[in-house]
Amino acid sequence: MTTPAPAPTGQADQAHQADQAGPRRAAEAAARAAGVAEAAARAAGVAVVELGGVAETAAVSAVFAAIWGASSSAAMPAELVRALAHAGNYVAGAYDGEELVGAVVGFLGLRHGRVHLHSHVAGVLPRAQGRSVGLALKLHQRAWALARGIGQAEWTYDPLVRRNAYFNLTKLGAAAVAYHADFYGGMDDAINAGEPTDRCVALWDLAAPRAVAAAAGAASEPDRAALLAGGAAVLLAEGEEGEPLAEGEEGEPLAEGEEGEPLAGPGLADRVLLCQVPEDVVALRATRPELARAWRLAVRETLGRALAAGWVATGASRSGWCVLERREGRP
Repeated sequence: MTTPAPAPTGQADQAHQADQAGPRRAAEAAARAAGVAEAAARAAGVAVVELGGVAETAAVSAVFAAIWGASSSAAMPAELVRALAHAGNYVAGAYDGEELVGAVVGFLGLRHGRVHLHSHVAGVLPRAQGRSVGLALKLHQRAWALARGIGQAEWTYDPLVRRNAYFNLTKLGAAAVAYHADFYGGMDDAINAGEPTDRCVALWDLAAPRAVAAAAGAASEPDRAALLAGGAAVLLAEGEEGEPLAEGEEGEPLAEGEEGEPLAGPGLADRVLLCQVPEDVVALRATRPELARAWRLAVRETLGRALAAGWVATGASRSGWCVLERREGRP
């Protein structure tokens, strides 16, 4: 058996440098993420820290119970939060002085042979909302994952809640890659009780340029007028009376393809799509429940089908417009 000749010294040095470059870049990215997260916490007036003790995890459970309803099954039991933290999963909270005002819990998942962080629940008490505490929590989560070599995070969100889409897709730089009708089944909390629990799956590539720009506060809100001028097609819009209007290219109802995907005429496969959601679906559920249900079905039939057919939601505006782009080989 012939022993291979050793590589020339120069080639060996280059190979060694290449082997070292990847981990070094990952460590630098994690350090930058930590710095960004610390700055976001200072700006929000909180300290975001990882939690795991008995009293700490009980406080996390209490925060969730206060947000979703004390008797709700959506409130995570303190013993479950404690077990998740003990097993090495992600549990963190935001403190305003001595008071815990927000928390987030995630656990490790495996998809296509790759470990990711599934962010299961995150919430901020009403009295601490409006000051970017939620953003500080998510950026801490991002730094935590990158420090452990985890490059992606996932979670679900209600696509009907306009502020959620804007926060996830624009403020964080995540993308919606899937839609699940009634994902959790019936829920009994104060927010979701009696409603179908349709959810989009948000995928956050933590070191991707969009996520880096968003973390630095450099993400730009989609420009609907510019997108329409460039040939974007409207799937769903809010009518004059607040009703959902599904449209094709000329205002006609969308046709369906063989797999039930939306078709609005020739060339749609190469087009950017736009889908609007109502201003405040939570208020609609209380004042006009039939209209809220109409919106749920309309979003399911448009946004849901587009995501199933290969589009990815890559941005959302404050005015409720979700931007979808065709992606081949998406995750």
